Amino acid sequence: QVQLVESGGGLVQAGGSLRLSCAATGRPFSKYTVGWFRQAPGKEREFVAAVIWSSLRRYYADSVKGRFTISRDNAKNTAFLQMNSLKPEDTAVYYCATDSRWYSDYSDASAIDYAYWGQGTQVTVSS
Repeated sequence: QVQLVESGGGLVQAGGSLRLSCAATGRPFSKYTVGWFRQAPGKEREFVAAVIWSSLRRYYADSVKGRFTISRDNAKNTAFLQMNSLKPEDTAVYYCATDSRWYSDYSDASAIDYAYWGQGTQVTVSS
């Protein structure tokens, strides 16, 4: 079992930046793929970014490529989502999640089967 807690959300003006953190406790976080998702009001949850255990492969949604960067610090059991050039359409609750397969690599982000989820952190971007 992995427990995940997101932090770093808040209110920011368009064009600004935020850095989200995902702190993990429980089973070895360093062996799992970590992903970020978001859900805006009235919309389905959507994939944002993911990084495999070694950080050698990262995946991004087209809507955030070039603006968001996912990273992880396995020594601190923490993952990050650096969000730059924020837009009002980035407003959502952001969730982190991990899979449950050790040392996995994936050919495509859609193949990742997430097993553990955090409670989310609100990001609001004003125009």
